[in-house]
Amino acid sequence: MAISPKPKSTRKPPGPADSHADIEDWIEQVMPRLHPIVRYLDELIREAIPGLQYAVKWREAYYGLPERGWIIQMVAYDVSVNVVFFGGAEFDAPPPLGEGSRYVKVRSLEEAQVPEMRQWIQQAANVAGWK
Repeated sequence: MAISPKPKSTRKPPGPADSHADIEDWIEQVMPRLHPIVRYLDELIREAIPGLQYAVKWREAYYGLPERGWIIQMVAYDVSVNVVFFGGAEFDAPPPLGEGSRYVKVRSLEEAQVPEMRQWIQQAANVAGWK
């Protein structure tokens, strides 16, 4: 009898929230010193990509488009915020960390404000995400 292969991940993508309110609540719950970073990144993402859907699952914030899936994830740790681009491997000059999903570790507001961040966010809207 043949054994069927195991799925790569048992994690299922989150369902979209009714509004941005879940993200706002998530921001309030991250480490206070990271608030300026996550607020800035949230505003930058919302400004750069119209028509977003939002979700919070596993204490992580997700940004997506109905036709592309979840394209950006923000994860706040004690000293940094990881910004994950699910289709980041397809970017021109992809973020430095990861393989298929590429990410950048942000430790300060200045690091969040680099021009590459805006470019990566804009590119995320044009590649397939996590469905």
